[in-house]
Amino acid sequence: MDKGFEQLVSWQSARKLNKEIYRLTSDNSFSRDFALRDQIRRASISVSSNIAEGFGRKSKKEFIYFLNVAKASCYEVKSQLYLAVDADYISTTQFEKTYAICEKVSKTIFGLIKYLENKS
Repeated sequence: MDKGFEQLVSWQSARKLNKEIYRLTSDNSFSRDFALRDQIRRASISVSSNIAEGFGRKSKKEFIYFLNVAKASCYEVKSQLYLAVDADYISTTQFEKTYAICEKVSKTIFGLIKYLENKS
């Protein structure tokens, strides 16, 4: 199988974020808050999807654009995690773990953007 975007550390990290978000949002009261559950899932999915879509565009300019969209979606997830912990849907420990995953994703996306911008 030909690997492309799957080899990107940022996409691999975003995949872990998706898994964690789905795990968190499947629990009791969080799963019943349909608006927040669906929104945080969409934002999380947007991170990995935009990394993959940008990679598939085969244009550095477009790839950077989609990476920026992915990074913004990661920040959206971070904001929604605050709401989830404030609403007692997740524990502080769960918040910190998932927020740390978001941080890693954001940093790897930022690093990839900088790499692409500096590549001639």
